[in-house]
Amino acid sequence: MPSTTTTVERPLRRLAVHSTTTCAAQATTYGKCILATYTDVRKDVCKDEFLKFSQCLREAVGVSCLFFS
Repeated sequence: MPSTTTTVERPLRRLAVHSTTTCAAQATTYGKCILATYTDVRKDVCKDEFLKFSQCLREAVGVSCLFFS
């Protein structure tokens, strides 16, 4: 039976898998920062954590630029 997965879904699937497995530690750190500061929203308050998470995703998924760079 032929696969019904489109070429668009494959990168999204890889992103989803890597964001919850390969980059779990960075995602957790970023999430904890967001949770700790959500009542005092300021620009770039979790920027360092986000950059580490996004870099991990870029390396894991194997693309030079993701949507949120």
